[in-house]
Amino acid sequence: MEEKENILRIFRETKEALSRGDAAKIKNLSNQTTNTASLTHDPDNIAVAVIVYALSKIIEREDYKSLPGWNNFYKTYMTAINNIVIALEKNDEKNFRINIEIIRKSINKLSGKLKNYIQDVFRKASINKASRIYEHGISMEKTAKLLGVTLFELANYAGGKEATDIPETMTISVG
Repeated sequence: MEEKENILRIFRETKEALSRGDAAKIKNLSNQTTNTASLTHDPDNIAVAVIVYALSKIIEREDYKSLPGWNNFYKTYMTAINNIVIALEKNDEKNFRINIEIIRKSINKLSGKLKNYIQDVFRKASINKASRIYEHGISMEKTAKLLGVTLFELANYAGGKEATDIPETMTISVG
């Protein structure tokens, strides 16, 4: 894992921003991680960028909080973030990765509209972060592979524009 201290800071600040419901702060934290991921191609940094960005998009919306399964999903997410902070403080990369995976797998425990919505958010978050990494000069093919998106999805999102033509603030609507 590269940039452990940065990832630890990102998760500490994400926890704090969550307590305030500050989606913009969380999105900014994700962008900071994307810059590191672009330089290092580190899978841990990439996973953090996607997870934190998806979280920012999830908490932006109020309507999903009334859907069945939300409370359990949120509790799982928060517990995993707490465990990630503890693991990083102890230099425990194994538990860090276990808790990253818990966040990813928590989606599979959902059902109905909430599951569909959150799956969509994570997919679009991956495409968004792929676009950001691509903007930093990494080849489209390598970026797509790093983020687990198709070349078509990435090219479609980037719109065939040059990296310098894509505004840094561009995001994908999640519904």
